Amino acid sequence: MSLMTMQGVSIRHGRFPALSQVDFAIDQGEIVTVVGPNGSGKSTLLRALIGAIKPHVGRIDRQSGLRIGYVPQKLHIDPTLPMPVMRFLSLPKPVSTARRATALARAGVSDLASRQMSALSGGQLQRVLLARAILHEPHLLLLDEPTQGLDQPGAAAFYRRIEDLRAELGCAVLMVSHDLHVVMSASDRVICLNGHVCCEGRPEIVASAPEYRALFGSGTGGALALYRHEHDHEHDAACDHDHGHKHEAAE
Repeated sequence: MSLMTMQGVSIRHGRFPALSQVDFAIDQGEIVTVVGPNGSGKSTLLRALIGAIKPHVGRIDRQSGLRIGYVPQKLHIDPTLPMPVMRFLSLPKPVSTARRATALARAGVSDLASRQMSALSGGQLQRVLLARAILHEPHLLLLDEPTQGLDQPGAAAFYRRIEDLRAELGCAVLMVSHDLHVVMSASDRVICLNGHVCCEGRPEIVASAPEYRALFGSGTGGALALYRHEHDHEHDAACDHDHGHKHEAAE
Protein backbone atom coordinates (compact mmCIF):
# COMPACT_ATOMS: atom_id res chain seq x y z
CA MET A 1 0.00 0.00 0.00
CA SER A 2 1.23 3.49 -0.85
CA LEU A 3 2.16 5.85 1.98
CA MET A 4 0.43 8.71 0.19
CA THR A 5 -1.52 9.16 -3.03
CA MET A 6 -2.90 12.03 -5.11
CA GLN A 7 -5.83 11.38 -7.41
CA GLY A 8 -6.75 13.94 -10.06
CA VAL A 9 -5.47 16.85 -7.96
CA SER A 10 -5.81 20.37 -9.36
CA ILE A 11 -4.76 23.48 -7.43
CA ARG A 12 -5.12 27.15 -8.29
CA HIS A 13 -3.41 30.23 -6.90
CA GLY A 14 -6.14 32.80 -7.33
CA ARG A 15 -7.08 32.67 -11.00
CA PHE A 16 -3.89 30.92 -12.01
CA PRO A 17 -3.63 27.12 -12.26
CA ALA A 18 -0.64 25.67 -10.38
CA LEU A 19 -1.33 21.94 -10.79
CA SER A 20 -3.72 20.21 -13.16
CA GLN A 21 -5.03 16.65 -12.83
CA VAL A 22 -1.99 15.28 -10.98
CA ASP A 23 -1.94 11.58 -10.09
CA PHE A 24 0.87 10.58 -7.74
CA ALA A 25 1.81 7.85 -5.28
CA ILE A 26 4.87 7.06 -3.18
CA ASP A 27 5.65 3.71 -1.59
CA GLN A 28 7.68 2.80 1.47
CA GLY A 29 11.42 2.93 0.95
CA GLU A 30 11.58 4.60 -2.46
CA ILE A 31 13.33 7.85 -3.32
CA VAL A 32 11.33 10.00 -5.71
CA THR A 33 12.54 13.30 -7.15
CA VAL A 34 10.33 15.98 -8.67
CA VAL A 35 12.02 18.19 -11.27
CA GLY A 36 10.62 20.98 -13.39
CA PRO A 37 11.20 24.60 -14.42
CA ASN A 38 10.45 27.55 -12.17
CA GLY A 39 6.71 27.97 -11.70
CA SER A 40 5.97 24.36 -12.60
CA GLY A 41 4.17 23.63 -9.30
CA LYS A 42 6.89 21.63 -7.51
CA SER A 43 6.64 23.42 -4.16
CA THR A 44 2.86 23.52 -4.49
CA LEU A 45 2.89 19.74 -4.80
CA LEU A 46 4.87 19.37 -1.55
CA ARG A 47 2.73 21.90 0.32
CA ALA A 48 -0.38 20.00 -0.74
CA LEU A 49 1.11 16.72 0.49
CA ILE A 50 1.84 18.14 3.96
CA GLY A 51 -1.64 19.64 4.14
CA ALA A 52 -0.69 23.32 3.84
CA ILE A 53 -2.77 23.69 0.65
CA LYS A 54 -6.09 22.01 -0.13
CA PRO A 55 -6.85 20.83 -3.67
CA HIS A 56 -9.64 22.54 -5.60
CA VAL A 57 -10.28 19.23 -7.35
CA GLY A 58 -9.24 15.68 -6.51
CA ARG A 59 -8.16 13.99 -3.30
CA ILE A 60 -5.06 13.20 -1.26
CA ASP A 61 -4.96 10.03 0.84
CA ARG A 62 -2.42 9.34 3.57
CA GLN A 63 -1.72 6.04 5.27
CA SER A 64 -3.15 5.97 8.79
CA GLY A 65 -0.59 7.11 11.38
CA LEU A 66 1.81 8.40 8.72
CA ARG A 67 4.71 10.39 10.18
CA ILE A 68 6.11 13.05 7.84
CA GLY A 69 9.41 14.90 8.15
CA TYR A 70 9.77 18.14 6.18
CA VAL A 71 12.82 20.16 5.14
CA PRO A 72 11.70 23.57 3.82
CA GLN A 73 13.34 25.46 0.99
CA LYS A 74 14.24 28.38 3.26
CA LEU A 75 14.15 29.24 6.94
CA HIS A 76 14.85 32.75 8.17
CA ILE A 77 16.26 33.03 11.68
CA ASP A 78 16.80 36.42 13.28
CA PRO A 79 20.60 36.76 13.55
CA THR A 80 20.25 38.64 16.85
CA LEU A 81 18.34 35.78 18.48
CA PRO A 82 20.52 33.51 20.65
CA MET A 83 19.51 30.00 19.61
CA PRO A 84 21.90 27.03 19.88
CA VAL A 85 21.23 24.08 17.60
CA MET A 86 20.16 21.75 20.40
CA ARG A 87 17.61 24.29 21.60
CA PHE A 88 16.28 24.74 18.06
CA LEU A 89 15.71 20.99 17.80
CA SER A 90 13.48 21.12 20.86
CA LEU A 91 11.03 23.63 19.40
CA PRO A 92 8.08 23.89 19.51
CA LYS A 93 7.80 20.85 21.81
CA PRO A 94 10.48 19.42 24.11
CA VAL A 95 12.50 16.55 22.65
CA SER A 96 14.83 14.36 24.70
CA THR A 97 18.56 15.10 24.55
CA ALA A 98 19.24 11.56 23.35
CA ARG A 99 16.77 11.85 20.47
CA ARG A 100 18.21 15.20 19.39
CA ALA A 101 21.77 13.87 19.55
CA THR A 102 20.78 10.83 17.47
CA ALA A 103 19.16 13.02 14.83
CA LEU A 104 22.26 15.23 14.55
CA ALA A 105 24.46 12.14 14.21
CA ARG A 106 22.24 10.72 11.48
CA ALA A 107 22.40 14.05 9.65
CA GLY A 108 26.19 14.00 9.99
CA VAL A 109 26.51 17.15 12.12
CA SER A 110 27.03 16.01 15.72
CA ASP A 111 29.73 18.66 16.07
CA LEU A 112 27.17 21.46 15.61
CA ALA A 113 25.14 20.70 18.74
CA SER A 114 26.29 23.77 20.68
CA ARG A 115 26.70 26.09 17.68
CA GLN A 116 24.46 29.14 17.35
CA MET A 117 21.91 28.82 14.55
CA SER A 118 22.87 32.29 13.28
CA ALA A 119 26.49 31.15 12.87
CA LEU A 120 25.74 28.20 10.58
CA SER A 121 26.72 28.14 6.92
CA GLY A 122 24.09 27.34 4.33
CA GLY A 123 25.14 23.70 4.14
CA GLN A 124 25.26 23.33 7.92
CA LEU A 125 21.79 24.87 8.28
CA GLN A 126 20.36 22.39 5.78
CA ARG A 127 21.87 19.48 7.73
CA VAL A 128 20.35 20.82 10.96
CA LEU A 129 16.96 21.19 9.25
CA LEU A 130 17.38 17.61 8.07
CA ALA A 131 18.11 16.52 11.66
CA ARG A 132 14.93 18.27 12.81
CA ALA A 133 12.92 16.52 10.10
CA ILE A 134 14.08 13.05 11.20
CA LEU A 135 13.73 13.59 14.96
CA HIS A 136 10.71 11.30 15.13
CA GLU A 137 11.83 8.77 12.49
CA PRO A 138 9.35 9.67 9.76
CA HIS A 139 7.82 7.20 7.35
CA LEU A 140 8.04 9.86 4.63
CA LEU A 141 10.70 12.56 4.31
CA LEU A 142 9.83 15.59 2.15
CA LEU A 143 12.57 17.96 1.00
CA ASP A 144 11.93 21.20 -0.90
CA GLU A 145 15.08 22.32 -2.78
CA PRO A 146 17.27 21.16 0.15
CA THR A 147 20.60 22.01 -1.52
CA GLN A 148 19.74 25.43 -2.89
CA GLY A 149 22.92 27.53 -2.77
CA LEU A 150 25.29 24.58 -2.27
CA ASP A 151 28.00 23.74 -4.77
CA GLN A 152 27.85 20.42 -6.61
CA PRO A 153 30.16 18.49 -4.22
CA GLY A 154 28.10 19.75 -1.26
CA ALA A 155 24.87 18.79 -2.99
CA ALA A 156 26.21 15.33 -3.87
CA ALA A 157 27.27 14.75 -0.24
CA PHE A 158 23.82 15.83 0.99
CA TYR A 159 22.07 13.40 -1.35
CA ARG A 160 24.39 10.56 -0.31
CA ARG A 161 23.30 11.27 3.27
CA ILE A 162 19.68 11.05 2.16
CA GLU A 163 20.35 7.63 0.64
CA ASP A 164 21.96 6.52 3.92
CA LEU A 165 18.94 7.76 5.89
CA ARG A 166 16.59 5.86 3.62
CA ALA A 167 18.56 2.71 4.39
CA GLU A 168 18.72 3.42 8.15
CA LEU A 169 15.12 4.48 8.70
CA GLY A 170 13.40 2.57 5.92
CA CYS A 171 11.57 5.77 5.04
CA ALA A 172 10.39 6.98 1.66
CA VAL A 173 11.90 10.22 0.37
CA LEU A 174 10.29 12.80 -1.89
CA MET A 175 12.58 15.60 -3.05
CA VAL A 176 12.06 18.71 -5.14
CA SER A 177 15.27 19.85 -6.79
CA HIS A 178 17.00 21.78 -9.56
CA ASP A 179 20.20 19.71 -9.21
CA LEU A 180 19.24 17.59 -12.18
CA HIS A 181 22.24 15.32 -12.65
CA VAL A 182 23.21 14.77 -9.03
CA VAL A 183 19.74 14.40 -7.58
CA MET A 184 18.54 12.11 -10.32
CA SER A 185 21.44 9.79 -9.59
CA ALA A 186 20.12 9.34 -6.05
CA SER A 187 16.56 8.59 -7.18
CA ASP A 188 14.62 5.44 -7.85
CA ARG A 189 11.99 7.39 -9.77
CA VAL A 190 11.84 10.88 -11.27
CA ILE A 191 8.72 12.93 -11.94
CA CYS A 192 8.99 15.77 -14.44
CA LEU A 193 6.39 18.39 -13.58
CA ASN A 194 5.23 21.38 -15.57
CA GLY A 195 1.80 22.14 -14.14
CA HIS A 196 0.95 18.52 -14.84
CA VAL A 197 2.97 15.30 -14.80
CA CYS A 198 4.56 15.32 -18.25
CA CYS A 199 7.00 12.46 -17.69
CA GLU A 200 7.94 9.96 -14.98
CA GLY A 201 10.00 6.80 -14.52
CA ARG A 202 13.55 5.65 -13.86
CA PRO A 203 16.13 8.47 -14.08
CA GLU A 204 17.80 7.19 -17.24
CA ILE A 205 14.41 6.81 -18.94
CA VAL A 206 13.21 10.29 -18.00
CA ALA A 207 16.54 11.84 -19.06
CA SER A 208 15.93 10.57 -22.60
CA ALA A 209 12.24 11.52 -22.77
CA PRO A 210 11.33 14.22 -25.34
CA GLU A 211 9.25 16.11 -22.74
CA TYR A 212 12.19 16.29 -20.33
CA ARG A 213 14.59 17.39 -23.06
CA ALA A 214 12.14 20.03 -24.25
CA LEU A 215 12.14 21.56 -20.76
CA PHE A 216 15.82 21.22 -19.88
CA GLY A 217 17.71 20.86 -23.16
CA SER A 218 19.05 17.90 -25.09
CA GLY A 219 22.35 17.79 -23.19
CA THR A 220 20.86 17.24 -19.74
CA GLY A 221 21.00 13.45 -19.86
CA GLY A 222 24.67 13.13 -20.69
CA ALA A 223 26.19 13.70 -17.27
CA LEU A 224 23.72 11.37 -15.59
CA ALA A 225 25.98 8.37 -16.07
CA LEU A 226 28.70 10.06 -14.02
CA TYR A 227 26.56 9.89 -10.89
CA ARG A 228 24.13 7.05 -11.49
CA HIS A 229 23.87 4.45 -8.72
CA GLU A 230 22.23 1.07 -9.04
CA HIS A 231 18.89 0.57 -7.28
CA ASP A 232 16.57 -2.37 -6.85
CA HIS A 233 13.33 -0.58 -7.75
CA GLU A 234 12.00 -0.92 -11.30
CA HIS A 235 9.61 1.68 -12.69
CA ASP A 236 8.36 2.15 -16.23
CA ALA A 237 8.31 5.65 -17.63
CA ALA A 238 5.09 7.26 -18.81
CA CYS A 239 5.15 10.52 -20.77
CA ASP A 240 2.34 12.55 -22.27
CA HIS A 241 2.27 15.09 -25.07
CA ASP A 242 -1.05 16.34 -23.75
CA HIS A 243 -3.18 15.47 -20.74
CA GLY A 244 -4.82 12.50 -22.38
CA HIS A 245 -2.13 10.77 -24.46
CA LYS A 246 0.61 8.71 -22.84
CA HIS A 247 3.48 6.63 -24.16
CA GLU A 248 6.66 4.99 -22.93
CA ALA A 249 9.93 6.84 -23.33
CA ALA A 250 12.58 4.87 -25.12
CA GLU A 251 15.89 4.17 -23.44
